Amino acid sequence: MSTTSRSTTLLLARHGQTVWHAENRYAGVSDVPLTDEGRAQAEALGRWAAAHPVDAIWTSTVSRAVATAEPACRVLGLVPQREPALRECDFGVLEGRTLAEFEAENPVRAKAFRADPVSYPFPEAEDPRTAAARGTRALRHIAAAHPGERVLVVAHNTLLRLVLCSALSIPLGEYRRVLPSLGNAAVTELRVEDGSAALLSLNVPCAP
Repeated sequence: MSTTSRSTTLLLARHGQTVWHAENRYAGVSDVPLTDEGRAQAEALGRWAAAHPVDAIWTSTVSRAVATAEPACRVLGLVPQREPALRECDFGVLEGRTLAEFEAENPVRAKAFRADPVSYPFPEAEDPRTAAARGTRALRHIAAAHPGERVLVVAHNTLLRLVLCSALSIPLGEYRRVLPSLGNAAVTELRVEDGSAALLSLNVPCAP
Protein backbone atom coordinates (compact mmCIF):
# COMPACT_ATOMS: atom_id res chain seq x y z
CA MET A 1 0.00 0.00 0.00
CA SER A 2 2.94 2.33 0.48
CA THR A 3 4.10 4.50 -2.39
CA THR A 4 7.45 5.88 -3.45
CA SER A 5 6.38 9.36 -2.34
CA ARG A 6 7.56 10.39 1.10
CA SER A 7 4.39 12.40 1.69
CA THR A 8 1.89 10.99 4.14
CA THR A 9 -1.82 10.89 3.41
CA LEU A 10 -3.88 11.49 6.53
CA LEU A 11 -7.54 10.46 6.33
CA LEU A 12 -9.14 12.45 9.14
CA ALA A 13 -12.50 11.19 10.39
CA ARG A 14 -14.77 12.49 13.11
CA HIS A 15 -16.19 9.77 15.37
CA GLY A 16 -19.77 8.53 14.99
CA GLN A 17 -22.82 10.16 16.49
CA THR A 18 -23.32 10.11 20.28
CA VAL A 19 -26.42 10.78 22.35
CA TRP A 20 -25.21 14.28 23.16
CA HIS A 21 -24.41 15.11 19.55
CA ALA A 22 -27.86 13.94 18.50
CA GLU A 23 -29.18 16.61 20.92
CA ASN A 24 -26.56 19.18 19.80
CA ARG A 25 -24.86 19.10 23.22
CA TYR A 26 -21.16 19.75 23.60
CA ALA A 27 -19.15 16.60 24.34
CA GLY A 28 -15.51 17.38 24.91
CA VAL A 29 -13.71 15.53 27.68
CA SER A 30 -16.90 13.70 28.66
CA ASP A 31 -16.93 10.02 27.67
CA VAL A 32 -20.25 9.71 25.83
CA PRO A 33 -21.08 6.44 23.99
CA LEU A 34 -22.17 6.08 20.37
CA THR A 35 -25.84 5.87 19.45
CA ASP A 36 -27.15 3.10 17.20
CA GLU A 37 -26.74 5.53 14.32
CA GLY A 38 -23.19 6.24 15.46
CA ARG A 39 -22.38 2.54 15.40
CA ALA A 40 -23.88 2.28 11.91
CA GLN A 41 -21.66 5.19 10.84
CA ALA A 42 -18.65 3.35 12.27
CA GLU A 43 -19.55 0.28 10.22
CA ALA A 44 -19.85 2.48 7.12
CA LEU A 45 -16.36 3.83 7.82
CA GLY A 46 -15.17 0.23 8.08
CA ARG A 47 -16.62 -0.54 4.65
CA TRP A 48 -14.96 2.59 3.29
CA ALA A 49 -11.63 1.42 4.71
CA ALA A 50 -12.08 -1.97 3.03
CA ALA A 51 -12.46 -0.19 -0.31
CA HIS A 52 -9.72 2.39 0.39
CA PRO A 53 -7.14 0.49 2.52
CA VAL A 54 -4.80 2.32 4.85
CA ASP A 55 -1.47 1.31 6.37
CA ALA A 56 -2.23 2.37 9.95
CA ILE A 57 -5.05 3.61 12.15
CA TRP A 58 -4.71 6.13 14.97
CA THR A 59 -7.45 7.31 17.33
CA SER A 60 -7.90 9.54 20.32
CA THR A 61 -8.13 7.70 23.62
CA VAL A 62 -11.83 8.58 24.06
CA SER A 63 -14.13 5.58 23.70
CA ARG A 64 -16.37 7.11 21.01
CA ALA A 65 -13.35 7.51 18.71
CA VAL A 66 -11.97 4.06 19.54
CA ALA A 67 -15.38 2.46 18.84
CA THR A 68 -15.69 4.32 15.54
CA ALA A 69 -12.33 3.00 14.36
CA GLU A 70 -13.01 -0.59 15.43
CA PRO A 71 -14.77 -1.80 12.24
CA ALA A 72 -11.95 -0.41 10.06
CA CYS A 73 -9.36 -2.08 12.29
CA ARG A 74 -11.28 -5.34 12.08
CA VAL A 75 -11.65 -5.40 8.31
CA LEU A 76 -8.01 -4.46 7.69
CA GLY A 77 -6.53 -6.53 10.51
CA LEU A 78 -4.84 -3.49 12.07
CA VAL A 79 -4.21 -2.68 15.72
CA PRO A 80 -5.09 0.97 16.38
CA GLN A 81 -2.58 3.29 17.96
CA ARG A 82 -4.06 5.66 20.53
CA GLU A 83 -2.87 9.24 20.94
CA PRO A 84 -4.03 11.24 23.98
CA ALA A 85 -3.29 14.54 22.21
CA LEU A 86 -6.07 13.77 19.71
CA ARG A 87 -8.74 14.14 22.41
CA GLU A 88 -11.49 16.70 21.96
CA CYS A 89 -11.30 20.18 23.46
CA ASP A 90 -12.54 20.65 27.00
CA PHE A 91 -15.62 22.87 26.65
CA GLY A 92 -15.69 23.94 30.29
CA VAL A 93 -19.14 24.96 31.52
CA LEU A 94 -20.67 23.90 28.17
CA GLU A 95 -19.91 20.19 28.69
CA GLY A 96 -23.22 18.38 28.24
CA ARG A 97 -25.09 21.59 27.40
CA THR A 98 -26.20 23.33 24.21
CA LEU A 99 -25.10 26.74 23.00
CA ALA A 100 -28.75 27.85 23.13
CA GLU A 101 -28.90 27.00 26.85
CA PHE A 102 -25.72 28.97 27.49
CA GLU A 103 -26.98 31.89 25.42
CA ALA A 104 -30.20 32.07 27.44
CA GLU A 105 -28.25 32.65 30.67
CA ASN A 106 -25.29 34.62 29.29
CA PRO A 107 -26.19 36.27 25.98
CA VAL A 108 -23.23 38.67 25.98
CA ARG A 109 -20.65 35.89 26.39
CA ALA A 110 -22.45 33.72 23.84
CA LYS A 111 -22.43 36.57 21.31
CA ALA A 112 -18.70 37.09 21.85
CA PHE A 113 -18.09 33.36 21.32
CA ARG A 114 -20.06 33.38 18.08
CA ALA A 115 -18.03 36.35 16.82
CA ASP A 116 -14.61 34.93 17.80
CA PRO A 117 -14.60 31.50 19.50
CA VAL A 118 -10.83 31.58 19.98
CA SER A 119 -10.55 34.95 21.70
CA TYR A 120 -13.73 34.30 23.71
CA PRO A 121 -13.97 30.58 24.50
CA PHE A 122 -16.49 29.23 26.97
CA PRO A 123 -15.79 29.82 30.68
CA GLU A 124 -13.39 27.23 32.14
CA ALA A 125 -12.79 25.77 28.65
CA GLU A 126 -9.44 24.76 27.18
CA ASP A 127 -7.79 27.56 25.22
CA PRO A 128 -8.49 26.69 21.55
CA ARG A 129 -4.97 27.77 20.62
CA THR A 130 -3.59 25.20 23.05
CA ALA A 131 -5.86 22.53 21.59
CA ALA A 132 -4.83 23.44 18.04
CA ALA A 133 -1.15 23.23 18.97
CA ARG A 134 -1.40 19.81 20.63
CA GLY A 135 -3.51 18.43 17.79
CA THR A 136 -1.13 19.77 15.17
CA ARG A 137 1.85 18.25 16.98
CA ALA A 138 0.05 14.91 17.12
CA LEU A 139 -0.67 14.88 13.38
CA ARG A 140 2.91 15.86 12.57
CA HIS A 141 4.12 13.01 14.77
CA ILE A 142 1.79 10.57 13.01
CA ALA A 143 2.86 11.78 9.57
CA ALA A 144 6.53 11.47 10.49
CA ALA A 145 5.95 7.90 11.71
CA HIS A 146 4.35 6.88 8.39
CA PRO A 147 6.25 8.44 5.47
CA GLY A 148 4.76 7.45 2.12
CA GLU A 149 1.76 5.78 3.78
CA ARG A 150 -1.98 6.29 4.20
CA VAL A 151 -3.20 6.69 7.77
CA LEU A 152 -6.76 6.84 9.10
CA VAL A 153 -7.03 9.18 12.09
CA VAL A 154 -10.28 9.10 14.09
CA ALA A 155 -10.73 12.10 16.36
CA HIS A 156 -13.17 14.92 17.11
CA ASN A 157 -15.08 17.74 15.46
CA THR A 158 -13.69 20.89 17.06
CA LEU A 159 -10.15 19.60 17.43
CA LEU A 160 -9.98 18.55 13.78
CA ARG A 161 -11.39 21.87 12.58
CA LEU A 162 -8.82 23.78 14.63
CA VAL A 163 -6.01 21.58 13.34
CA LEU A 164 -7.16 21.97 9.74
CA CYS A 165 -7.15 25.75 10.13
CA SER A 166 -3.67 25.62 11.64
CA ALA A 167 -2.34 23.31 8.90
CA LEU A 168 -3.88 25.37 6.08
CA SER A 169 -2.94 28.83 7.44
CA ILE A 170 -6.55 29.80 8.15
CA PRO A 171 -6.99 32.10 11.19
CA LEU A 172 -8.09 29.94 14.11
CA GLY A 173 -10.84 32.37 15.06
CA GLU A 174 -12.54 31.56 11.75
CA TYR A 175 -12.85 27.82 12.34
CA ARG A 176 -16.61 27.83 13.01
CA ARG A 177 -17.34 29.96 9.93
CA VAL A 178 -14.98 28.31 7.46
CA LEU A 179 -15.59 24.77 8.72
CA PRO A 180 -19.10 24.80 10.25
CA SER A 181 -19.02 21.09 11.09
CA LEU A 182 -17.43 17.81 10.11
CA GLY A 183 -19.90 15.01 9.51
CA ASN A 184 -19.85 11.98 11.76
CA ALA A 185 -17.51 9.38 10.21
CA ALA A 186 -16.96 11.62 7.17
CA VAL A 187 -13.41 11.64 5.78
CA THR A 188 -11.12 14.60 5.10
CA GLU A 189 -7.96 13.87 3.13
CA LEU A 190 -4.80 15.78 3.97
CA ARG A 191 -1.39 15.31 2.33
CA VAL A 192 1.52 16.14 4.63
CA GLU A 193 5.09 16.54 3.40
CA ASP A 194 8.10 18.42 4.79
CA GLY A 195 5.99 20.09 7.44
CA SER A 196 3.43 21.50 5.00
CA ALA A 197 -0.10 20.28 4.32
CA ALA A 198 -2.41 20.24 1.32
CA LEU A 199 -6.16 19.64 1.50
CA LEU A 200 -7.23 17.02 -1.05
CA SER A 201 -10.85 16.52 0.03
CA LEU A 202 -13.09 17.76 2.80
CA ASN A 203 -15.87 16.13 4.80
CA VAL A 204 -16.67 13.33 2.35
CA PRO A 205 -19.37 11.05 3.77
CA CYS A 206 -18.92 7.29 3.71
CA ALA A 207 -21.56 5.35 1.82
CA PRO A 208 -24.20 3.94 4.23
